[in-house]
Amino acid sequence: MRSSALTQALVVCRRELTNWSRDRRSIFSVLIGSLFGPLIVAFMFNTMANRQRQVEDVKIPVVGVEHAPALVDWLRQQPGIEIVPGPADPQDAVRTKREDVVVVIPRDFAEKFAASKPAQVRFVSDSSSQTARPRLQRIRSLFQRYNSEIASLRLISRGISPVVASPLQLEDVEVSSSQQRAAQILSFIPLFIMMAAFTGAMSISTDSTAGERERGSLEALLINPAPRGAIVAGKWLAGTATAMASVIITGALLYAIFEYLPLQDLGLRFRLGGPQLAGVLGAVLPLCPFIVAIQMYLATFAKSFKEAQSYLSLLMMVQMVPGFLATMYPLSSKAWMYFLPWVGQQVLLTDVLGGKSPSVLFFVAAAALNLVIAAVAVQGTTALLQREKIIFGR
Repeated sequence: MRSSALTQALVVCRRELTNWSRDRRSIFSVLIGSLFGPLIVAFMFNTMANRQRQVEDVKIPVVGVEHAPALVDWLRQQPGIEIVPGPADPQDAVRTKREDVVVVIPRDFAEKFAASKPAQVRFVSDSSSQTARPRLQRIRSLFQRYNSEIASLRLISRGISPVVASPLQLEDVEVSSSQQRAAQILSFIPLFIMMAAFTGAMSISTDSTAGERERGSLEALLINPAPRGAIVAGKWLAGTATAMASVIITGALLYAIFEYLPLQDLGLRFRLGGPQLAGVLGAVLPLCPFIVAIQMYLATFAKSFKEAQSYLSLLMMVQMVPGFLATMYPLSSKAWMYFLPWVGQQVLLTDVLGGKSPSVLFFVAAAALNLVIAAVAVQGTTALLQREKIIFGR
């Protein structure tokens, strides 16, 4: 009695997963793809937080301290500020990276300051240096505060209220939540999560199609008394399983990492809790069948494993475009976007990480669309395996 097509597909799936588990390179590729995003996020934000902490305690090299003793005394009173003598050649010191920022006070500073004329202060810095930029901003903000205080005192000494110099009172009314603002800054995280699905399926998708075609084992597999559709479905299920495993690992690592990231040092309030993690998995896991089906369809055209990898590398670049565009031009949640493969998941992830609660119908619609396209791609791959040119062409 012949077994059902589903049983045959599960047998093929188990075979592919067994072969995959014996290949250390395939396992490493899935692990690296799963770890890449969380490790990059952890390294990036810890580096940014360390730079921010370094700005809290700043040594300011000042050339011409004797020309502005009151200004220097005021700077010394600020928390975390230490005034040190400046180098003989400020520009050379900054150019050779011996100093990040050097403050130069000209000789005529005291004369102009006493005459209530604009007294010049020069900041020598290298704007192309990533480490110097936060220090320069901190130092510049201190001098701007001193400038505002002196301007107010001068107006008061002349019997004029400092309010007169501020004809407008500007007030910002923020309607977005801190979670939404942080999600805009962290808009690259959905790209890492979806790329984990792509890299997690890549090894099985290429090896089970182009790899078997190159080795000549595809003919022996197709001789078995099983429908071509069941064989393709089994391979597709195996790839989907590894892709989903990669997404779950990436999501779990991000969930664990965000508990320890020093986001508060960067002025960010962001939470990746259980509901957000469930929303992330609910958005990305249905994308896995679609990705695997497309990968298998393209890889079936390849005559070798390397050729299939080149095809899928191009596909990866194409699929990264919406994610990069979303980081530069944040996607607005419009109904039609949920019905676009990959873009729909990008919008759902942005909503979930931003603290919104998209309707369950949007999740269902995006998942249904991906499954329909995946089924069409699986049928296309099955049709390709009916061609002698595909089976015997090497």
